[in-house]
Amino acid sequence: MRLDKFLKVSRIIKRRTVAKDFAEHERVTLNGKVAKPSAEVKVGDVLTVRAGGKEASYQILKIVDNVNAAEAKELYKSLD
Repeated sequence: MRLDKFLKVSRIIKRRTVAKDFAEHERVTLNGKVAKPSAEVKVGDVLTVRAGGKEASYQILKIVDNVNAAEAKELYKSLD
């Protein structure tokens, strides 16, 4: 799955266009490397998102195309 789509589906970032913008401006890293919006994510990868001077890291636990809001938090584990 693409990085920008995973960020939206997991609701780490609410809109895919915003997720794409974050990645294009080097505010998202994937396994310690700056990631493009089209980067492929897989189970076990570590995402780090920087916003407003804060940094949050997540480990991907599951990848699905659609999920409801209540189950979205089951897709990742916060590492902070």
